[in-house]
Amino acid sequence: MTTKVLLICGTGASSGFMAANARKAAKKEGLDFEIKAKSESEITDYLNEIDILLVAPHLKYMLNEVKEEAEAAGVKSAIIPQKVYGALDGKGLIEEVKQLKEE
Repeated sequence: MTTKVLLICGTGASSGFMAANARKAAKKEGLDFEIKAKSESEITDYLNEIDILLVAPHLKYMLNEVKEEAEAAGVKSAIIPQKVYGALDGKGLIEEVKQLKEE
């Protein structure tokens, strides 16, 4: 079963690069992950289509609000660690997703 992940940042630009790197890392590990990046304003449009929501570190102020909406939709959510996001570390992001899946 495909794990659907949504990355959120201000406009979707930097998370787009992050998502591309994460897709490469997931493919290399043979994982069935579908990873998309969108802007923060699109979260509610996608909540019913995803399993995991990851929020860029500079948007952590919105996590409480987002977390409530995500939990109501049965979606796990977390902040992307700054060191992973700052380095656009696809492999690091995949590790975060795997950890969230196990919780």
